[in-house]
Amino acid sequence: MSLNPQLAKARTLGLLDKHLSGASMDYRKVIALFFPILIDQAFIVGLNLVNTSMISSSGVAAISAVSMIDSINVFLINVFVAVATGGTVVVAQYKGSGNDAMVSRAAAGAVASVSALALGIGLLLAMFHAPVLSVLFGSASPDVISNAKVYLIGSSTSYLGIGIVQAVSGAMRGIGKSRVSLALSLIMNLLYVLLNVVFVQMLHMGVFGMAIAINIARYAGALCAIYYVLRMDVALHLRLKELFYVPLSMFKKIMTIGLPFAAEQMFFNGGKMLTQVFIVGLGTNAIATNAIGGTIALVYQIPAGAMSLAIVTVVGQCIGGRNIEDARKFIRSFLWIASFSFVLMTAILMPLFHPLAGIFHPPAEIVDDIFWLTLMNAVAQIPLWAVSFILPAGLRAAGDARFTSVTSMLSMWLFRVVLGYVLGIVFGLGVIGVWLAMNCEWGVRGAIFLWRFRGEKWYRHQLV
Repeated sequence: MSLNPQLAKARTLGLLDKHLSGASMDYRKVIALFFPILIDQAFIVGLNLVNTSMISSSGVAAISAVSMIDSINVFLINVFVAVATGGTVVVAQYKGSGNDAMVSRAAAGAVASVSALALGIGLLLAMFHAPVLSVLFGSASPDVISNAKVYLIGSSTSYLGIGIVQAVSGAMRGIGKSRVSLALSLIMNLLYVLLNVVFVQMLHMGVFGMAIAINIARYAGALCAIYYVLRMDVALHLRLKELFYVPLSMFKKIMTIGLPFAAEQMFFNGGKMLTQVFIVGLGTNAIATNAIGGTIALVYQIPAGAMSLAIVTVVGQCIGGRNIEDARKFIRSFLWIASFSFVLMTAILMPLFHPLAGIFHPPAEIVDDIFWLTLMNAVAQIPLWAVSFILPAGLRAAGDARFTSVTSMLSMWLFRVVLGYVLGIVFGLGVIGVWLAMNCEWGVRGAIFLWRFRGEKWYRHQLV
């Protein structure tokens, strides 16, 4: 009987070694990289659940306003997160090639570039908040618009803080120190929730309290991030002046990955924002249905989302060492594991739908719609999500940024936006039609990325 646990352990280690080990790194390094990112993603999504639940206690208008502005936040924040990802790829490839001096320069360049971009975007949005709200959400009710204005200005002033955190976290993941990004994320997000408890729940400040909380939390995280890279990290040896100057050659390398990805994020999330405009026209209940369904969907995506971040470091280091076979192997393994994770999450979470949805205090008339959204999306994610999101992350880590970005932009606008309008508005399927179009777009995009992966062009880019 004592042999059974030993046999099980031996088989598990054998499978890990077979699928998650190569010449570039073994399964121990992959797991050490992945689990802090997994914990980070779980906390982010979990705390998002808590925050959404708290603001939902302020009424449907409040949750609708936060949902609308978060679509803008995702659109703009992902622009400088994309540049941070460019820094992650460059750092990871230099790390894989063994060039430690250039690792430090790439990390400093990423922090300086992202900080400047985040500051500029935040200032512009704060200045032009009124026309932005009028153009995008002018059909929303006055109480929703009033809440949205407060949250939009508050969010935009916090962009510099989250930009610094994202840049430092990306650089740390690039060298394999995902525990640092986990620590920064926990500091920022736990503080955000605690402050929301004070401002939203205890002081009943609603959306205004949420805006104050997000600024304090993000700038506290930014201060911790800067302190870490200047005083605590022993590998990068960064100095303060390096965070204000980016050599042109390094800037070009970062932007080779970051710029196409940033353009992709603008067009991709712009398409998502346009579908949000469709939903706004369907009424406040439709906005709330979409917001709650989207938040629940993020719970299903926690393990796979962590893999999409981890694969950038893994494949980047493989390509930096010019080990193409390892890169192919790791990408294939991540795709299968991610798809299995969706099977597992669906089996666990679908029976828990009603208590999970109950966290948001939804009106009784929208509960059935949220259920069907969740079920449809849970089934579609199993075969489609990994090839649509993890695979392009791996291709991008190899330097194949332009192809992945153009593909994502075209598939978003030709399928999700157009088909979403046809199904949701023309055919009258509402939010369910918009989500069905999204699932179809995953399939189209994933098929194109699989075709690219089977070829050779994706790894022939010489970045470092």
